[in-house]
Amino acid sequence: FEGEIAGLAIALRIVLRAQKPWWLSTVLVALAIGLTFLISASLIRWAGANPLFAFKYMLLSPLQSTFGITEAILAATPLVLTGGAVALAFRAGYWNIGAEGQLLAGAIATTWVGLHATNWPHWLGILAVTLAGALGGASWAFIPAVLRSRLGIDEVVTTLLLNPVALLLVTGLLNGPWRNPETKFPESAILAESIYFPKVISGRIHLGLIIGIALLISCWWIVGRTAGGLKMRAVGLAPGAARIAGLKVEKTLFTTALASGAIAGVAGASEVAGVAHQLTDGISPGFGYTGVVVATLAALSFPAVFFVATVLGIINVGSFSASRALSIPSTIGEVVQAVLLTTVVGALVFLKYRFVRDRSGARD
Repeated sequence: FEGEIAGLAIALRIVLRAQKPWWLSTVLVALAIGLTFLISASLIRWAGANPLFAFKYMLLSPLQSTFGITEAILAATPLVLTGGAVALAFRAGYWNIGAEGQLLAGAIATTWVGLHATNWPHWLGILAVTLAGALGGASWAFIPAVLRSRLGIDEVVTTLLLNPVALLLVTGLLNGPWRNPETKFPESAILAESIYFPKVISGRIHLGLIIGIALLISCWWIVGRTAGGLKMRAVGLAPGAARIAGLKVEKTLFTTALASGAIAGVAGASEVAGVAHQLTDGISPGFGYTGVVVATLAALSFPAVFFVATVLGIINVGSFSASRALSIPSTIGEVVQAVLLTTVVGALVFLKYRFVRDRSGARD
């Protein structure tokens, strides 16, 4: 970057941070949240509503009824899984922005099983689609993991660019071999009942929530209580020092990347087997991208991932109450989450990189 301020020529370049100050993550997250509220409030005001009333409806109205709480938890279920997937990768210093594509790959694998699971025992169908989702997500994470661990290619770019590829693959399947033969719509046929996740609470909340919580607990224990987790954290905090200490940095990154992709893939299995019971173009309205927000706002803490995912689920449901009460678009919740995603990704960039003055490139 080159520019001129008050007649003084400057030249800046972006470099990786060798060390991250302990306070930087907290400050960047706080700035991201504050900026999100300012931008969202401006958009709500532009829509003709009082921002304070809108936020009140979005945050409090779902908690005033059993139905609202149930729907909020249901909306939070995929975010628990994608948030956990991203948090696991970030703890190892692997910047996985591809949870969306990995979720879609898991959904594709789940659909394939569901189309062939007629008359299977229920327990076998559930086990098969869960494993298929994990395998699909891990497979989609494989190429970026290899490029990062073997060739040193930045995973932020490769994981992000594979997300629209996964969506195009879903669209191609639904407009081709998997198009519903009865409705002729671009959606798969209804899948075999043997793969359906059973409901566990209130007739809507399904097994996917239990799986998500179990995976968060497992990740918390592995990262915080095992030797492998200690190595992962060492690689994430100081890869250079970890390499000098004899740790296999590339192997750790590769393994963590596949594990992260597998968890995101289970989110795809959860949405297909627990909610939709078929594959559609809209199977994910951005759950993978929101998982980046969840993990970052949770400060990569697995218990906090559940809390943040629940809050975003509440906002998602509460936006409909705000729409009815204040006559604003019902997509306001998605707008808030999109703004939050943008500010959080910006914070991640500043967390990983810094600007330095390029004296050699400065003009005289």
